[in-house]
Amino acid sequence: MLENKRMETIFNESIALKQKVIDTGILKDLSHIADVISDSIANGGRLYLCGNGGSAADAQHLAAELLIRLRSSVNRDSLPALSLATDISSVTACGNDYGFDDIFARPLAGLGRAGDVLLGITTSGKSPNVIKAFVKAREMGIKTIGFLGDSGLPALDYCDLAFLVPSMDTARIQEVHITAGHALMEAIEDGLLTCGYINHL
Repeated sequence: MLENKRMETIFNESIALKQKVIDTGILKDLSHIADVISDSIANGGRLYLCGNGGSAADAQHLAAELLIRLRSSVNRDSLPALSLATDISSVTACGNDYGFDDIFARPLAGLGRAGDVLLGITTSGKSPNVIKAFVKAREMGIKTIGFLGDSGLPALDYCDLAFLVPSMDTARIQEVHITAGHALMEAIEDGLLTCGYINHL
């Protein structure tokens, strides 16, 4: 019974944080992010995503939503999105040869182009490899977007736009990030369908 109570507490905490995001108007930032990514893709750009641990899984998950399919009711063209956290050969080679802090910046340097967008996910805002990727992106003319938590610092200082979850609880931040990620992907998809960049198949 005690275990059920703890589970109920976790669900209530997650619900409360999501409601706080709604009440504080943070979703307007997410809407702006959707416009920036949609505009980039419509003009030939690509979306890159990165993060560590659970955030790496979120980066991979969200990239697949655009590259393959998000909603079973919307069968449309593939969209250019790639997680920088999925190629284990490149990740380990970079970690071994250059250092773990370069695992996202190094492939971005080879793949990215001006006009692309990088979405970096870090619940603490302190991930050195995400920050280095932001720095490299800015050097290359790539827009930087952060999915962050707490104060977002220091990563926030390297973001052109950010979705900042007002919490210090990693698990709760991740839960908001994935909900926001799904909302973001739907908004991007809808925007590109509306403007005619992609078509229903």
